[in-house]
Amino acid sequence: MGLYDTYLGVRHRLHEGDPPEHVAIVITERDLLADGAFDTLAEALGWALEYGAERVTVSVSVLDESVVPTLTRELRRLDAPDRFVVRSPDDAAIAAGAGGDEDGDTGTGDAGTADAGTDDADVPIRITVGLGGKAEFAAAVRELASDVDAGELDPTSIDADDVADRLVFPEEPDLVIKTGAERLSDFAIWQSVYAELYFTDVNWRDFRKRDYLRAVIDFQDRQRRFGR
Repeated sequence: MGLYDTYLGVRHRLHEGDPPEHVAIVITERDLLADGAFDTLAEALGWALEYGAERVTVSVSVLDESVVPTLTRELRRLDAPDRFVVRSPDDAAIAAGAGGDEDGDTGTGDAGTADAGTDDADVPIRITVGLGGKAEFAAAVRELASDVDAGELDPTSIDADDVADRLVFPEEPDLVIKTGAERLSDFAIWQSVYAELYFTDVNWRDFRKRDYLRAVIDFQDRQRRFGR
């Protein structure tokens, strides 16, 4: 680790502000086409856990839906630092808390995998591929409508918790990092409403530990208002 990275690490550890407990990283399918992109992702997950995050969500946005199966397969082979699970649009109708299925809907990493039947809420690293916020929200609404139609839910009693319970990953991130851009694309519309957003001035292929630490320190410098 370089001297500057060491300096940033010390600043982070001595900072009075708490680090984000839940970090979300937004990347694109194009980002993953760059040489070493999957290695960078594995390293970034390690940095997040090293510097205080208890949970990391990675959102891979795609323009060409035909690449989703390939990306999903490759991401399940990721050499992640802890247990992880990978979800695709096929999982949009799964209520939050559903575990991996027998078809291998879990990640594979040296640090351990999310076994079949494991509750997603217990897995520290979750990765979504091509699961845009609009599509996820629409799937949740369809499930609500189905439950109402079946007489299992009173429409007048529906609240925010009912919507969140039907999202694939309902937890709200504290910090969202987007590399090389000034917009989030179609990312976690519901979950990120009160998140702190950080846009890097480098693309994913150039993302380094110092860039992650800058994002964390920026988060620690902020006074969160949660919409107030």
